[in-house]
Amino acid sequence: MKSPEQTESSCCCHGEHDAAEQPAIAIDEGLSFKVEGLDCVEEVSILKNEIGPLVGGEDNLFFDVINGRMTIKENGQKVDEKAIIKAIAATGMQASRWNPKITRPDISRRQRSQVLYTFFSGFFIFTGIVIHIVLAGAYNDALAWLSAPDLTTFSWHKLWQYLVHLLNAHTAQTMPLAEKISYGIAILLGIRHVLPKAFYALKRLRADMNLLMVVAIIGAIVINEWFEAAAVSFLFSLSLAIESWSVGRARHAVEALLDLTPETVTITDEQGHEQTLAAEKVQPGALYIVRPGDKIALDGIVESGVSSVNQAPITGESMPVTKKAGDTVYAGSINVDSVLHIKTTKAASDTTLARIIRLVEEAHSKQAHVEQWVEKFARIYTPIVMVLALAVFLIPPLLMEGDWQAWLYRALVLLVIACPCALVISTPVSIVAALACSARQGVLVKGGVYIELPAHLKVIAFDKTGTLTQGKPEVTGIYPFNGHSEQELLSRAAALESRSNHPLAHAIVDYAKQQAIEIAKADNITVIPGKGVTGHFKQTDFWLGSRRYLLERSQETETITQLAEKLEQQGQTVIAVGNDNHVCGLIALADALRPESKQVIQQLQQSGIQHLVMLTGDNRITAENLARQLGLNEFYAELLPEDKLKLIDKLARQYGPVAMVGDGINDAPALTRASLGIAMGTMGSDTAIETADIALMSDDLSKLPWLIRHSKRTLRIIRQNIVFALSLKAAFAILAFAGIATLWQAIAADMGASLIVVANGLRLLHSKQ
Repeated sequence: MKSPEQTESSCCCHGEHDAAEQPAIAIDEGLSFKVEGLDCVEEVSILKNEIGPLVGGEDNLFFDVINGRMTIKENGQKVDEKAIIKAIAATGMQASRWNPKITRPDISRRQRSQVLYTFFSGFFIFTGIVIHIVLAGAYNDALAWLSAPDLTTFSWHKLWQYLVHLLNAHTAQTMPLAEKISYGIAILLGIRHVLPKAFYALKRLRADMNLLMVVAIIGAIVINEWFEAAAVSFLFSLSLAIESWSVGRARHAVEALLDLTPETVTITDEQGHEQTLAAEKVQPGALYIVRPGDKIALDGIVESGVSSVNQAPITGESMPVTKKAGDTVYAGSINVDSVLHIKTTKAASDTTLARIIRLVEEAHSKQAHVEQWVEKFARIYTPIVMVLALAVFLIPPLLMEGDWQAWLYRALVLLVIACPCALVISTPVSIVAALACSARQGVLVKGGVYIELPAHLKVIAFDKTGTLTQGKPEVTGIYPFNGHSEQELLSRAAALESRSNHPLAHAIVDYAKQQAIEIAKADNITVIPGKGVTGHFKQTDFWLGSRRYLLERSQETETITQLAEKLEQQGQTVIAVGNDNHVCGLIALADALRPESKQVIQQLQQSGIQHLVMLTGDNRITAENLARQLGLNEFYAELLPEDKLKLIDKLARQYGPVAMVGDGINDAPALTRASLGIAMGTMGSDTAIETADIALMSDDLSKLPWLIRHSKRTLRIIRQNIVFALSLKAAFAILAFAGIATLWQAIAADMGASLIVVANGLRLLHSKQ
């Protein structure tokens, strides 16, 4: 079909039994472990290498870095739980069966332990410096500096010069034994969480950043650089603590969703007796009360009451929505005005909010392409750096008669600055922060790969009904004839349609109510399939039907024909009302555009989307009129579901990745076939969440331009982090080779880089409108 401008027609289930009772567990039941030390993709890579062969390949493993969880997928081989725990222990990490109620507190305890070890490592470095000042002669320098005549002209520059003097004094003065002991304790405390991983990496001859750091620390001790070894140990431990904190920030953003639902529910019986129960014990079909200001605990349908409900935590809508009898409400929403009686439709574990939490937690397993690139890069980068450092140590002394100790020191500096910690942690933290922000905006993104893809889109295909339009017809015009008024015409039509379930009938009856027209009862209602209805109203027989039925009755005049054809050319549906004597008038109906549709199309074009297409099963005239109103590039009408699939394939061949936006029900096949399936979540939210890659939970199309901007912002921040981390490392590598950079300066730079890229990535937790 040509454009309007060209033509006028055209999860896994977790086991519940103890390992002692069930030593061998089938993978098809699903098996999850809490892995202590699983903090970033470095550990993910290690576990894939070690556990993958046991379960039939690494594709059978799912990793949730945010919660330190590893899950063996359903379609793997049978495995002994103890064998898995033993294999994980062989990597330097510890594992136990996953239990959310126990695991989350354990994660917090481990973080506190890490911070504590880092603090005391720094404390003993400070103690060593004090010992040096007192015992190694620097005390006199301190007194001389303090008694300087120009002390009144104190400046931070002078203080910095003095501190540098103290640090350089280590090379000129003999280090007291007490100072060495203090630095030795600082080293042991700093590498407490690193040493086991480094040992097992060496045992398997697989270099990682933990081994790289330990080698650098041992090398510094060998050349008697105790202070530098302690500084490297402390700063690397601090870097890991920052990494753990950043992952914790992202985790808390997800866990905040858990706090949206109350733990208890007040249920009522038929006699009005109230009883308080735990939310997880309430079964679908139960009736419960939500008072003003309280949070809604379970998905359900309002039985009685009218109140404003703030459902921003679920759908991202900024304004409360009025809910009355028959309306759907979501767990996590907040009741604002008055008491609501709600009938539950889902158990606590199956609410829309519970699904959102589960999908956000699991989304990180679907890595973005940039994440996969960083992981592969880090996998080959670290061994190459160790070989390069070895070359820096050996080649100058052997071939150029260089000083062995000096070149060993430079090699150690190179090892330290080349640590990929900042590079490795920045990308997953950025992706998880972006996913958490999207969830808070009511945009449920089901994986890192899907947060990246919108930035690359050039073509988006839209379903019409329920996506670009509101999905239900509305009365757009009343046209009386033969001396009748609009009120008379509408009252007769509403009386004839009052018992019908047809969408057009509902639209007419609702419009009559809006106009405060009392709907009288019509007798002897008879449905004429595919044509209309007849009935007796105020001692007269009336009929209502399509234009085809009007033509069959031979009651159409030239004036009526001209008006009907004009309305149909505008994409409106025409309903005629009459009696045996004449036509009383015409009623025009149309599936109204969403108020935001036109503006969204314009914003998408401004965002770089080059081709916007509408795919619809509606008639050609309606589709053409709508496409022209919106300014779409192309439209295809009168399509069957299989036709939409063929067109999605065609668009993909022409333009590359293609997104399909639909209501998640009848568009499910096209959503699945598209590179990116985006569903309008509220209209059949269960189907939308399960089928699509992204669900707009508020049915708000304006979230689509936001998603594209958010995706581009995410990739921009990730690229900033990668370029910054690699540029800093390249600069310090040159300084290390030139003998300018020191060990503690290198690790301070690496730690600073980690802090900067993490802070930059965490900016994605906050929406940029």
